[in-house]
Amino acid sequence: MTEPSPLFAEARGIDPDAPLAGPLRAITLLQWATGLLALGTVAFHLFLVFSGLMPALVTRPVHLMLALPWIFVLSPPANGWERWTGPVFLIAGLAAAGYVAWNHAGLIRQYGSLRGELQIAMALTLVVVVLEAARRAIKWVLPLVALLVLLYGFFGEHIPGHFGHSGLRTEFFLGTLTITQGGLWSTLTGISAEVIAPFIILGALISAGTAGTGFMAVATQIAGRARAGAAKVAVVSSALYGSISGVAAANTASTGMVTIPAMIRLGYPRTLAAATEAVASTGGQIMPPLMGAGIFVMAELLAIPYAEIMVAAALPAVLFFATAWVAIHQYAIRFDLRGLSRAELPGWGFVARTVPFFLVPFAILIYVLAFTSYTAPYAAFWAAATMAVLLAVDSTGTLRLRRWAARAWTAAEDAARQIAQIAAIIVCASLIVGVFNMTGLGIKITALILSASGEQLWVALLLTGLAALVLGMELPTTAAYLICVSVAGPALTQLGLPPLYAHLFVFWYALLCTITPPVCGNVFIAAGIARAPWLPVAFRSMAVGLGLFIVPMAFVANPSLLQLAAAPGLALLALVKILAGLWLISMAVVGTAGRVPMRVAAATAGLAVIFLAGV
Repeated sequence: MTEPSPLFAEARGIDPDAPLAGPLRAITLLQWATGLLALGTVAFHLFLVFSGLMPALVTRPVHLMLALPWIFVLSPPANGWERWTGPVFLIAGLAAAGYVAWNHAGLIRQYGSLRGELQIAMALTLVVVVLEAARRAIKWVLPLVALLVLLYGFFGEHIPGHFGHSGLRTEFFLGTLTITQGGLWSTLTGISAEVIAPFIILGALISAGTAGTGFMAVATQIAGRARAGAAKVAVVSSALYGSISGVAAANTASTGMVTIPAMIRLGYPRTLAAATEAVASTGGQIMPPLMGAGIFVMAELLAIPYAEIMVAAALPAVLFFATAWVAIHQYAIRFDLRGLSRAELPGWGFVARTVPFFLVPFAILIYVLAFTSYTAPYAAFWAAATMAVLLAVDSTGTLRLRRWAARAWTAAEDAARQIAQIAAIIVCASLIVGVFNMTGLGIKITALILSASGEQLWVALLLTGLAALVLGMELPTTAAYLICVSVAGPALTQLGLPPLYAHLFVFWYALLCTITPPVCGNVFIAAGIARAPWLPVAFRSMAVGLGLFIVPMAFVANPSLLQLAAAPGLALLALVKILAGLWLISMAVVGTAGRVPMRVAAATAGLAVIFLAGV
């Protein structure tokens, strides 16, 4: 009998129901406390979906309070100082945020001005705790930027010339940041608590269950027989997983543990196997319907329905994955990579048994988002509720209640940790945006960008793309996008670029750091799984992920690409045109176009097709 494909070691039942470890075996008191905190975190954020109008100065401080234990106590400390100061920061943060939530009714009537030394101490404590939480969550860059911006708020009145401001009273400055919705408790924090969190819970439930088997089965059945079939399976499966998870690193680590060893076993160069997964997983953050946490921030900043962004972003995402497919095909020609045999495919019967684990929550999500007037959190709640039920069934269709409890436990902990991570980022970024709004610093930086670009849109786009890449090297995509679009977005719109185009452009370029040296998180994860040197993996990733560099510029030159809802014919024409150009460029980059003169000619022709006579 033919050995099952390595892509299906888990799916075929070789180890789908291994003995339970951790949950439901020998559980310590700390594990019980951690589990209960995780369940409480999940329950609170799902409760917010149906809670109606609750005061922002209650829900948002509680959101932070639930995040702090995961940051300060339940995450491994980097050193002894973090270990001993973690509980101190936790207690101080809980007390300060709890003060705001408990006294919200009176604080609202203070109109952003602190009263007395106790409130000033509370405000300073909150600011310090938030900065330290962000440092522990994502290292130094974001809190350092926030600290510099805060110092500008305190002392900017002493800066001469255009970049100074008129001065802010300490009570008003700190009060606006800590007892109003103009700083820590801004609408961005509200988005983190009320919109992003339910989708994180959904993603954690999907990762904990059998949905991965379903989308891997579909991907293998569709793409497995093609040239370089295993690599194309990685592209399709990562697109499917990313469409509903939206977390690039998690995508790489989860699907990569299956696809990368399979590709290596089938004779792929290790660097290509790792690069394929790194690029495909990156696309998860631009693949509707979920598109990562940043897309919900984008909807709030643009004040347009999430579904509208989802539709507009669909064709660029298709272009990204199509370009990755094309590049892999070029490598297949170069290295003579064959597809999987028929015996290694799962078969349509297996697909039919496993695909509901992925398709049912996905269909619920799409239906509610696209065809009803209900909110995105409502869609996430019902998709998550369905997925929670499906956790009780394994890939063979057997009901396993003990496994359901273990999976639910794992999903709750994963969700709580991710919610805490996002909260640390968003709350700290809200400090920056709050100071921008109070001092006008964002407007001044916008004017500087306009001046540096000579008021030329393409120059401003290049400067913005470079800024997003640099920020993305040290910040998660959401934070890099938020900071960059706050200062560069207005400049791009003043130069005639529609706001949605400007935001999507920045969002795409904030993703570049995932595959671009020197800081390329997805590459490091994939290279580690493949046991390959990271720098060659990065270079191959940039070749496979060519679309990430070109598509944002392409939809500026071909605006019809984002108009699928209004002008579907023109949008599809733009899709075909850009894909043809990217195919030529991919042939030049991979080397299948021939010698150097032919490669230069192919690249030039591809750029001409994309950027001349835009649609």
